[in-house]
Amino acid sequence: MPRGVKKPQAPIGDPADPHSIECHVGEFVEWMGAHGYAEATISGRRRALRSLQRWLAERGVTRTGEVTRPMVERYQRWLFHHRKPNGQPLTFLTQRGLLTPVRAFFSWAARTNRVLYNPASELEMPRVEHRLPKHVLTVAEVETVMSQPDIAHPGGRRDRAILEVFYSTGIRRSELVELRLFDIDFDRRAVHIRQGKGRRDRVVPIGERALVWVDRWLRDGRDRYALEPDDGFIFIARDGGPLSRAYMTTMAGHYVTKANIGKTGSCHLFRHTMATLMLEAGADIRFIQAILGHAKLSTTQIYTHVTITQLSAVHDACHPGAKNAPGRDRHLDADENPADDQAATLAGLLDALDDDDDRTDHHDPGRDAGDEPREEAS
Repeated sequence: MPRGVKKPQAPIGDPADPHSIECHVGEFVEWMGAHGYAEATISGRRRALRSLQRWLAERGVTRTGEVTRPMVERYQRWLFHHRKPNGQPLTFLTQRGLLTPVRAFFSWAARTNRVLYNPASELEMPRVEHRLPKHVLTVAEVETVMSQPDIAHPGGRRDRAILEVFYSTGIRRSELVELRLFDIDFDRRAVHIRQGKGRRDRVVPIGERALVWVDRWLRDGRDRYALEPDDGFIFIARDGGPLSRAYMTTMAGHYVTKANIGKTGSCHLFRHTMATLMLEAGADIRFIQAILGHAKLSTTQIYTHVTITQLSAVHDACHPGAKNAPGRDRHLDADENPADDQAATLAGLLDALDDDDDRTDHHDPGRDAGDEPREEAS
């Protein structure tokens, strides 16, 4: 099979039956492609619909017109009670990620007269938890993680460069794997991200240190892995193809664990860390929004949450009992209140969080538990 080409998945049901779910899902995928949906969106919806197809096929339902509203509701309850191989339930964010494509598919099927009525029209979506990042690294912890790759080998130099780019730019995992040789401007210290989330281009700054490590990988590493025809991806696997997103997750998580800093996380951990440290240092949240590529400021306000350091400073300055000193009479002048600098952040801290493809890897309940991410292209 050609490099980077996935093995076709076996159909669920009879694809030759024009009334089958398999046939209609194929037509739905084609319709999304024709209407300009992003490849990642199409792929994610296809995976979510295969989960529904498997569940229905196990119950003898393979035709779209046979699906009823009670069936869709029972599928939603099944997702709620489903347990992953580690015994943990699916998060509400994951459940929502699996149900949203179901609602979109049946809405399309009803509009295009594939079915007489939409069985998912009144499906109530689960409410997503509004969670702050579980962990954010300190500057010292970042340096500890950065020192983990073995830079004596090409793969280690590549991994170090990847971690540096994550930390310097706050780039998404899906955006990093798509970077080409011409996307980094060393003179202007900028990275051109093409067709990021929401199919938006943007240019973000990149630090000198990250550029040094990228240059080192390009000069002494990439040429050892590159094969003809060279697609021009900056970060490539040993077979010369682009790295998979699964490898990025495994690699970053491995080095965080190896650093033994008592924190967990992967690619998005560096995105959270970059944004939070910049906010702590006084960066305007609107600039951070532009760097991260968020369409809504509310999303940035959750990623770049108000740090305990800033809250402690305000508490110490304003609360009469903050210090163990009698007769304390210290307060901030109203014009010099640091809380004003964080007003924009506090304003929407718990607003609805937009779904971020890279923030959570939606778990497919039907996926083989033995599947492990590999470095090679996927």
